[in-house]
Amino acid sequence: MTNELNDLFANCELLPQEVEELSRLLATGNELVQKAIDIVKIIQQEVDLGKMPKVGLVLYEAIKAELTTMASVEDLFGEQVAGFVQSLLRVGELYRNHPDVQSDAFRKLLLTMAEDIRVVIVLICSHLYLIRKIDSYEESERMRIATEASFLYAPLAHRLGLYKVKSELEDLSLKQTNRTIYDEIVTKLHDTKQQRDAYIKAFIEPVQRKLEAAGFQFTMKGRTKSVYSIWNKIKKQNTVFENIYDIFAIRIILDTPYEKEKADCWQAYSIVTDMYQPNPKRLRDWLSIPKSNGYESLHTTVMGPEGKWVEVQIRTQRMDEIAEKGLAAHFKYKGVKSESNFDDWLANVRDLLHNPSAGMEYLDDFKLNLYDKEVFVFTPSGELKQMPKGATLLDFAFMIHSNLGSKCIGGRVNGKNVPIRYQLNNGDQVEIQTASNQTPHEEWLEFVQTTKARTRIKQYVREQENAYMDLGKELLKRRLKNWKLEYEEGVAGKLAKKMGSPTIQDFYKRLAEDSVDLAKVKDAYIACMAPETKPDEVRSADGFEHVSSLSDSNVKEDVLVIDNNLQGIQYNLSKCCNPIYGDDIFGFVSVKGGIRIHKKDCPNAPQMLARFGYRFIKARWAGKSGSQYNCTLRVIGTDDIGIVTNISSLIQKESNVSLRSMSVDSCDGLFRGTLTISVSDTKVLDGIIKKIKAVKGVKSVDR
Repeated sequence: MTNELNDLFANCELLPQEVEELSRLLATGNELVQKAIDIVKIIQQEVDLGKMPKVGLVLYEAIKAELTTMASVEDLFGEQVAGFVQSLLRVGELYRNHPDVQSDAFRKLLLTMAEDIRVVIVLICSHLYLIRKIDSYEESERMRIATEASFLYAPLAHRLGLYKVKSELEDLSLKQTNRTIYDEIVTKLHDTKQQRDAYIKAFIEPVQRKLEAAGFQFTMKGRTKSVYSIWNKIKKQNTVFENIYDIFAIRIILDTPYEKEKADCWQAYSIVTDMYQPNPKRLRDWLSIPKSNGYESLHTTVMGPEGKWVEVQIRTQRMDEIAEKGLAAHFKYKGVKSESNFDDWLANVRDLLHNPSAGMEYLDDFKLNLYDKEVFVFTPSGELKQMPKGATLLDFAFMIHSNLGSKCIGGRVNGKNVPIRYQLNNGDQVEIQTASNQTPHEEWLEFVQTTKARTRIKQYVREQENAYMDLGKELLKRRLKNWKLEYEEGVAGKLAKKMGSPTIQDFYKRLAEDSVDLAKVKDAYIACMAPETKPDEVRSADGFEHVSSLSDSNVKEDVLVIDNNLQGIQYNLSKCCNPIYGDDIFGFVSVKGGIRIHKKDCPNAPQMLARFGYRFIKARWAGKSGSQYNCTLRVIGTDDIGIVTNISSLIQKESNVSLRSMSVDSCDGLFRGTLTISVSDTKVLDGIIKKIKAVKGVKSVDR
C-alpha cells in the first residue's frame, strides 16, 4: 500500500484484494479519482466514520470514470460497500434532474434516496470541497454551488452537529453571493482579532478566579460568531457591525448536582453581574421556566471592559448535554423548523459522530427510513412533486389535473413506457399520455391511492350511472307507451325484481346497456300490475269508509284524519315526497291494499290524479305531532370546506332537529349537499331551513 493510501485508509482493515484495487485506481491518475481522494481527506479530518464512506466515494468516482463496474465492486468489496456506492449513484442521478434545492421536498427526497447516513456526510463533505474550489468554476456554476451550500448542506451539517463544517459552508456561500458584505465583516474581524482575543482573555480571567474562590467546578468557553452569523444578526436587528451585542460570547458550564443546579447557576450569575453591569433587557431566564423544547439556561448580556457588550450563558453539564445533543439541540433553539422523527433520528446520529468508537456496526445496519410514507417524483419540466407511498401513475395524473387523470391511458417514466397501474418510485421523472376517448373506469378504484383520484373516479362513475338510469327509465316509458300501458313507479320496482335485478336502478342500467330481453318485459309488467291480497287481519284500504270517530265535529266531508289514535287502517308515508306533520296531504289507495300518504304538491300527484283519480282520498293531520319525520333538503352554496362544518354545527344545536345523513359533492366552485334530517312538523322544518339559508355561502335550500 502506498503511503497516501496508508494514511487515508489507516484502521480500515482492508482486505488484500481491496488494497490492490484501490492502489490500481489511484495509480491511474484519473481526475475524478483524485477529486475523491481530496474529499476523503476532508471526511477524515472532519468526521472519520471508518471504511465505508472513504472507500465508497473512491469507487463511486471510479465507476463514473469507467475505471470499474458495479459487478467488480461487489465482487471485490462485498455487498455492503456495493450498496453504499449504489446509494451514491442514485443521488448522483437525482442531481441530473436539476431540481430546486431550496424546496423542503428536495431535502426529503435526498435523505430518502441516500438511505445511509454516511452518504449524507459524504455529500456534505463533497460540497465543502466544491465550495473551497469555487473560484475555478464559471459564474453560473458558482452561484449554484453557493446556493446549495446555504439552503441544503449547511442546515444538514448543523443538524448533524458538524458545526465547523456548517460555519465554513455558510461563510463561503456568503462570500460568493454577497462579497461586499463578507469582505466588510472579515476586515472588521481581522482588524480586531488580537484585541478581541486579548479582550476575551481579560474578561474570563477575573470571572474564573471568582468562581474558583466560590468553590465551583466548571469550564469556560469563549467564542466569536462566524461571518455568516454576524451578517444574520445585522439583517435581523437592522443594525451595524459595531452594535451586535454577542460578537463576544462566553459560556460557563458548571459541574454541580441536580438538586443544586438552579441555585448554583444564579450564584454564578450574581458573581458575573457583580463584576460587570448587566443589561436588564437582555436577561433570558430559562431556568425558572424552561423552553417548550426542554432547553434550560440562563443568558445575560453584560457591559465588559471598554464598554463592550458580551453575552454570557450559564448552565450545568446536564443542561449543556440536553442543549447540544438532546431535546433542545442548538439548531432548535435558534428557531430552525424540523420534523420530530428527523430530530429523533439525528439525536442518535449526533452521539455516534461524537463517539465513533460507539460502534460502526450501528451505522452499517442503519437506514434512513425517515420518509418511508412518501415518494418524490419529477414532472417533465423538473418540478418536484410529493406523493404518498404506493401512489401510481394514475394518481400522479389526477394530482396534476382531474382532466389529465380522466384521459390517462399510460405514461413514460424515466423514458420507458409504463401502464397506469405503475407504482412510482423516488426520483422517477413522469410524463402522462392521454387519449381523447378515454374515460374513468370503476376498476381504477382498485389500485389508486390518493383521495383526489378516488373522489374524481367515483364522481364520474356516479354521473355515468345516473345517466344510464335516466336513459333506461326513459326507454321503459317509451316502450310502455307503445304497448298502451301506463308507467307506474311501484309496478316498475316489482318489474325490476321479476327481471332479476336487485334494485330498480340496476334494472334501468341494464335496459340502457341493452342487456334485457324487451320481449319479456311487457308480459312481466302486466303480471306485476295484478292486485295482491293481504292477510285477513290487516284491514284493506280499498273498502275504507270514513269513520265519524276519526273526524272532527266541524268536518262534514269524508276525510281520512291522521293522528296518533288512528287504528285499523294500514297506511304509510310515501317516500317520493316524504310528507311530515303540517303538510297539506292526500291519501292514495295502492294496489297492495294500503293507503299511501302524499303531499298535495308531490311531483307524482298530477300523473296519479289523471290516471287513478278514483283511488284518491282526502286526508289531513289532526291533534299534535307525536313523531319525528325524515325530510331531505338539498343545499347549494359556495365550495368551501367551512360551509359543511357550519351547517352540521347549526343542526346539532337544534334540540328538536337531528341530522340523519349528509352527502357532499362539489363541481365548478359550487357545493352541493343532500341532508336528511328528522323533524316533528313543518313549523320546525321552516325554521331550520331559514337558519341554513342564513349560513354564509349558502345560495339555496330546497326540500
